[in-house]
Amino acid sequence: MQWLKKFQIPCGIFKFFHSSSPSSSRQHSVSTSGAGTQRWNDYDSPEEFNFARDVLDYWAQMEEEGKRGPGPALWWVNSQGDEIKWSFRELRDLTCRTANVFEQTCGLKQGDRLALILPRVPEWWLVTVGCFRTGIVFMPGTTQLKAKDILYRLQMSQAKAIVTTGSLVPEVDSVASECPALKTKLVVSDHSHEGWFNFQSLIKSVPPDHTCIKSKMKDPMAIFFTSGTTGFPKMAKHNQGLAFRPLSFGVSRKLLNLKTSDVLWCMSDPGWIMATVGAMIEPWASGATIFIHHLPQFDPKVIVEVLFKYPITQCLAAPAVYRMILQQKITNLRFPSLEHCTTGGESLLPEEYKQWEQRTGILIHEIYGQSETGIGCAVFREMKVKRGSIGKAILPFDIQIIDEKGNILPPNTEGYLGIRIKPTRPLGLFVEYENSPEKTAEVECGDFYNSGDRATVDEDGYFWFLGRSDDVINTSGYRIGPAEVENALAEHPAVAESAVVSSPDLNRGEVVKAFIVLTPEFLLHNQEQLAKELQQHVKSVTAPYKYPRKVEFVAELPKTVTGKIKRKELRLKEYSQKR
Repeated sequence: MQWLKKFQIPCGIFKFFHSSSPSSSRQHSVSTSGAGTQRWNDYDSPEEFNFARDVLDYWAQMEEEGKRGPGPALWWVNSQGDEIKWSFRELRDLTCRTANVFEQTCGLKQGDRLALILPRVPEWWLVTVGCFRTGIVFMPGTTQLKAKDILYRLQMSQAKAIVTTGSLVPEVDSVASECPALKTKLVVSDHSHEGWFNFQSLIKSVPPDHTCIKSKMKDPMAIFFTSGTTGFPKMAKHNQGLAFRPLSFGVSRKLLNLKTSDVLWCMSDPGWIMATVGAMIEPWASGATIFIHHLPQFDPKVIVEVLFKYPITQCLAAPAVYRMILQQKITNLRFPSLEHCTTGGESLLPEEYKQWEQRTGILIHEIYGQSETGIGCAVFREMKVKRGSIGKAILPFDIQIIDEKGNILPPNTEGYLGIRIKPTRPLGLFVEYENSPEKTAEVECGDFYNSGDRATVDEDGYFWFLGRSDDVINTSGYRIGPAEVENALAEHPAVAESAVVSSPDLNRGEVVKAFIVLTPEFLLHNQEQLAKELQQHVKSVTAPYKYPRKVEFVAELPKTVTGKIKRKELRLKEYSQKR
């Protein structure tokens, strides 16, 4: 059982291996771009795997045997004082009921697709795990989606079912007639809706006994629609490897070092892949407690109150959340239970790292990923933090900086973040863009998947994110990543948020332009004078050629439904204007 020790997870989780053993082990060599060569034993992954059966049900059994602590598996609260605590045993029964609803009442079967558009409510976890148990492919989406967004997703995926909240029933009904594949509509609501099954009512009417499907590792598990920063969202299809990966190579232990006594609050919107990974797979792989606050909107005061009130030991949130908290006039941010903070989605600004550490006593560890990759890079729990770095590659990903032909570039050279896919595609990387072989082919670059993100790697193997490939600005022979300028702007007290893009210029071809959202204290300042002050500030804290020659103050920045700034939209606006 030495190979189980290598995974550094409870052997009992892998009791399903009893009928087979790792038939072989292979030595692979991975270059780490200047950090030397790392070797590890790449054991064959199991042929069958199901996260519900092999992980969630394992912890339910541990509870029954008194071998897990008293903490709940899921702890949900809202601002009205409502609270739900479910043990793993209760989750097992409820998700088995959910599976029966899908199979017995709705007639859904393995391979069918289900659109899941819910806010942060406990039913999201029931539906997701119910899909695991039945082999139904779930496709999460944020409740910020509008009718046209929902129509696009339903038509592209040929979804046979949808589970959503009452507020989105009119949006779905307005487009349902254009979606002939859609046969079943389930609503999570206290009210009845004509033409819809009520999920809460159905779950009470079915038995808690269900036989989990024997899913193969290569069977599809989920489809995540990409954020749409560079065009229409694509359907990134993942197999069971996405859920298995945190259990392999000690990833879960190294990334967050979670224990069964930990309480993790991941604030990701349920429509993001980060919610699936960070608010379900990662914590439950370690038997930890998932804490969820309904949070209809990000209110920094509510977040701070929650961190003081509940025994939350780890927090995972987007940079904007930490930024909003820091902008509040709160004297005490020393949270009594909080031990570890992680961020992802966009790069955190160095000034924000510094302020958070000073005011909370806790370092923020950065992670990097996409809908296609899950978590690809991270500053592990015990790693040295280099402010501004997205950390090192997470096994089994072999990440290199490559050029447009897939050639590996030396350290400190700008290129694309690439993940090796040959000779073997690693577990956890998306399988393909569903129904888009041409899009899939576009991102296969030699032996690598080309993420489209520009970055560098230093001699220690730490990666430094620069931006999307079409975000990089070329001006007078210099190449400038938007994050570099945004980092500098963030250090000025007038800047609440900024987005930096290229803007056409007759003499230089293109120049740096900054769209800036001001903090309340500076809203009434003279904007012409403030623009000059900000330009001078950037010159003083970074290379002078990077300063924004154009500045525009705006009330808000355009963002995708997943909260990422749509720099492309701002850039297109610039280039569509007559000069």
